[in-house]
Amino acid sequence: MTTAVLNYGMNVRSDNGKAAEKRGRGRPLVDDKRRRILDAALQTFAARGYHGTSVPEVAEAAGVGVGTLYRYFEDKNALVNELYRDAKQRLKAALLADLPAPDVFRLDNAQSWFSELWSRLAKFARSEPDAFRFLEMQDHVEYLDAKSRALELSVLAPLWLAGKRLHDRNGGPPVDVAIALLWGAFVGLVKASRLGYLPLDDRRLEQAGAAAWRMIAPDRSSDGPRSHKQVSRRKPRTKG
Repeated sequence: MTTAVLNYGMNVRSDNGKAAEKRGRGRPLVDDKRRRILDAALQTFAARGYHGTSVPEVAEAAGVGVGTLYRYFEDKNALVNELYRDAKQRLKAALLADLPAPDVFRLDNAQSWFSELWSRLAKFARSEPDAFRFLEMQDHVEYLDAKSRALELSVLAPLWLAGKRLHDRNGGPPVDVAIALLWGAFVGLVKASRLGYLPLDDRRLEQAGAAAWRMIAPDRSSDGPRSHKQVSRRKPRTKG
């Protein structure tokens, strides 16, 4: 889920306060029509998926003609990839900006790091529900291009490396297993909330985060992972 940063050209009027409010917090300033298309595409792709969404539907939702949309995006694949990078870059900033690396020698520090990451993810899912639904509840593999895959890796790589350092020092499940368990748990919570099965308030999110940490946390009674070579052996008794 890796480093490509989009540089958009700007065509913004000085009286763009209302446009900025409509655009939403965290979105880059770009040409108004291009932004409208991306915002409309996010809503339609999030609701219907890639295969359930047509280019004319996106154009209609954006309030532009199909020909206008194609002046900005070559085809549907180009549109969904730019949309993916646009949303993924916001997720990357929300998760990783100014996030210090965990101290692998202190489990309490590692737990605080995990809690902060969990809190940031929850904040993003709440503030940008369409972006979270589009990014994390759909399978993008078949259409992502090289730039999109690189951006996805730039999000995952710091988390994987931190998890590996924690695992190498303290044990626990393999890093890929831990990430899959945690990501699946969080996405499941958001989906259950969206479907009305449970209210996802601050207290439940905190409880879920604590449970998720316990699921992957190493045994505190151990100073670190031990191999069979590190297990102490009794000295053989000598005959008196």
